Formats: sequence, structure tokens, C-alpha cells
Amino acid sequence: MRVKVLRPGLLTSIQDLGRYGFQQRGVIVSGAMDTFSLRMANLLVGNDEGEAGLEITLMGPKLEFEESALVAVCGADLSPEVDGQSIPQWRPVYIKKGSILNFRGCVSGCRAYLAMAGGFVVEKVLGSRSTYLRAGIGGYQGRALKEGDVLEAGQPSERAEWKMQKLSAQGGDTIASGWSISVDVFPDYDVNPTVRVLRGAQFDRFTKESREAFFASTFQVTPQSDRMGYRLKGPELSLTEPLEMLSSSVAFGTVQVPPEGQPIALLADRQTAGGYPKIAQIISVDLPVIAQVKPGEKIRFQEVSLEEAEALYLAREKQIQQVKQGIALRYR
Repeated sequence: MRVKVLRPGLLTSIQDLGRYGFQQRGVIVSGAMDTFSLRMANLLVGNDEGEAGLEITLMGPKLEFEESALVAVCGADLSPEVDGQSIPQWRPVYIKKGSILNFRGCVSGCRAYLAMAGGFVVEKVLGSRSTYLRAGIGGYQGRALKEGDVLEAGQPSERAEWKMQKLSAQGGDTIASGWSISVDVFPDYDVNPTVRVLRGAQFDRFTKESREAFFASTFQVTPQSDRMGYRLKGPELSLTEPLEMLSSSVAFGTVQVPPEGQPIALLADRQTAGGYPKIAQIISVDLPVIAQVKPGEKIRFQEVSLEEAEALYLAREKQIQQVKQGIALRYR
């Protein structure tokens, strides 16, 4: 199955769930910013949840399908349409050969994820198909998509083939499934969300006023933000005294504070180690939330305990497994 890129959009790249096992050698994880949306899109089209899909940022691409396909779009609402007809998100959609998928503009969120039955096939680099833009590895030639690129998809699963036949039998060039993922499962994708965090390793080294301001204030995501990290603008955060640190490991969602006092939330393309004091760590279930915040929007931080974070993570994974089982029943 082949898809031709007629227009690439602002930033469209191939991503899976990341490149793990090499951080000790300085190789970053990368992968989807909003892993929840990518996982859901893959499950909807009969793929394993870790298959490679397209991460689409703010302005979407224009794609021509050279063969009929089963797709799903999850995450941000970028107004997807096929041949001028709007299509729903969070559900399987059959697209007929020769049709053109376009995105009219961003309504909400920041990143949409397009999964295609069979997954996008590119060479794996260190076990992952994710694109790491700065190093030029993975994905489609190690870069964002360009006009004229032709993407290949693998063989759809038997379940996906069955779904395509069922939807195509209804007639028409584009047919959406009558069922979708319930909004009750979605992360809190509100505008200007509250993001839950644990205290960071150096939390107590900040002044009392800074610790209080971190949780009481609003921080704006600045235009100097990207997949590596969100630079935040808010009250200046200060240490009680100068602190010399050795670089240590960082994770998706680590919030560091450089000397100027404005925090940085590290994201999918984060470095493998950092030397700035860590004031907080965003909990796993809220990583998709911050991934959908656009530059110019604002966030607040709320402290939770490690026990609460673990319970929320287990509850979210249980929900995903229930969704997975529900989709499997729909494909019988």
C-alpha cells in the first residue's frame, strides 16, 4: 500500500513508541509525543499498538492514497477531510483508492496521529522506526516528510482486511465505522490544563517562595518550544544557594530549571542527561496532556504522591486494555 505526500504540512514525521535501550550510549528515546493517541489509532485499524504512524503537528499534510486503506486519526482536531468531506476521529475510516486526505486547520490540540492498517514501513534504526530529526535517523530518511515522498504500508491484519471489506460494501469512497472510542477514556485534553507532577530530586533546594509559586502560578508555553522540550514562562524560580551538579539522567516529563529561573519540561526528543536542578516530574498519565498544549497556551502544575501517580497509571492501562478488548470484539 502506498501513500503519496502532496503537501507535507508544518511538521509531519513517522513515529512509534520510541527507541529504548540505548540512552547509556547517548541515543535518545524519541517516539510519539502523545503515545496514548498513537496507541489508540493503531488499535482502531487492527495494528499492534506500537506500530509506526504519522505524527502531525498543527498544520496537517495532504496525502493521496494510491490504494484503498483503513485509517484512523486520533489526538488533536486538525479538521481531517477526504475529498472535501469531513471524517470523524477516534474510529476506523475506509478510504478508497485515489482519494485525498487533507487537514483544513487546527481546532484544538497540537498533534494528531494517523495510523494505517499494516503500519508505515521504514527501516528500523536501533529497533525503532521513530524519526529523530536532530540526528537525522529513523523515520523516512531521518527527516520530516516532504512533497513528493511516497510512504509504504505493510500488509493489513486479517481483522483489518475484514473491516475494510465490510465498510467498502456499504458503498461510497469514504466510510467511517459507526462506533468509536469513548470520550470517557481520553486524557484531559482541555485548553490550559493542569498537569500533575511528583516532586523532583532537587525540589527542596528551591526557596520556599519558588516552591509555592511553582504550584500556585500559571506558566505559558513559549514559541521556543519543540519536541525536545517546552520552555515555560512564569515566575522566576530560585535556589536557596548556588548548586553545582553533575549531569544525571532525565526522563520524559522531567522539569528542569536553568539559571535564569524559567522551567523547561523535557519531552520526547529530550537529551539523555541533564545538569540543571529538577523541580518536578510530570506523571506518566499526563504526558499526553502536555503534548497537546500549543505554544502560547498555559499550564498549571499540581502535586500528587507517588502512590497516586502509580494508581492513575494502572487505571489508565486498565482502560486501554478494556478498549483493546472492545475493539477486538468489534472486529469479530
